[in-house]
Amino acid sequence: MFYHVKDLQFNARVSRPDPRFANILLEQFGGENGELAAAMQYFTQAYGAKMPHPDKYDMLMDIATEEFSHLEIVGATIQMLLKGVNGEMKYAADSEEIMQVMEGSEKRESIIHAALTANPQFPILSTGGPRLTNSQGIPWCGSYIHSNGDLTVDLRSNLASESRAKLVYEHLMKFTDDPYVKETLSFLMTREVAHYKMFEAALSTIEPNFPPAVLQADPRFTQQYFNLSKGDNFRGPWNEGEMPDMGKEWEYIANPIVHVRDTNGLTEQPEDMDEQLAATKKLDEQMSEMKSDEVISSEPEGVAQWSDYAAPEKES
Repeated sequence: MFYHVKDLQFNARVSRPDPRFANILLEQFGGENGELAAAMQYFTQAYGAKMPHPDKYDMLMDIATEEFSHLEIVGATIQMLLKGVNGEMKYAADSEEIMQVMEGSEKRESIIHAALTANPQFPILSTGGPRLTNSQGIPWCGSYIHSNGDLTVDLRSNLASESRAKLVYEHLMKFTDDPYVKETLSFLMTREVAHYKMFEAALSTIEPNFPPAVLQADPRFTQQYFNLSKGDNFRGPWNEGEMPDMGKEWEYIANPIVHVRDTNGLTEQPEDMDEQLAATKKLDEQMSEMKSDEVISSEPEGVAQWSDYAAPEKES
């Protein structure tokens, strides 16, 4: 159940109209890294988490709902940046000067000219209101959403999503000098950082959470680093010393071609691998049973009911 409160979460304000920036800001309304994408991603991920991880379901739904509120903030800001566009469109729809702009004229004195030159579809198809597209007019798409049904995978996707969104807001602030708009963008950017830390903390409470999903990595192919480029070769903790949290040493393959040939396409491995393979197979079975039981044991018997409709606690 959603209940809409008409007040914005953050007091979004605009000093003056700016149709060009309104068009750019569409990236965070209907773009790949925007607020709608984040809201729908966390909203859909929450379903699979409901039974085995009710605490993570609660977190995902809370953050998804906040992302919807951020979408409202972005949409409201876009609309305020387009102040005057609706009226100008209705008044000047057939003016010769606007037709000149559409044909490439350099005359951009009015705000409607600015809107048309930024993205003609934006003011023409919606008369200036925010649409679910990015700044190029490309419609929002469900393929933006990453929801894989494994919470450890989904949470890692969310860390990347929040990182990208934070970066977009950081770049957007370079394209406006309106102090009120910058204040709004700074708030939205900072909430991306807060959400990142929430997802990071949630992931740390799931054990084991590596490798993602159920099956373990094949010990024959886990620790090799293949030097697959010519030129300066750099060494670091990603290809020498101990692998992070694995208890193994990196094996640096300086000449991959020779190594692949000598091992018959990586199929001939040292005999001591047999013991490790057996241990991996046993762990696969244990993890499969554990993950399966985790979900099955959390599912209610009899009629399935999503909510229990218990009396809510009174607010203090």
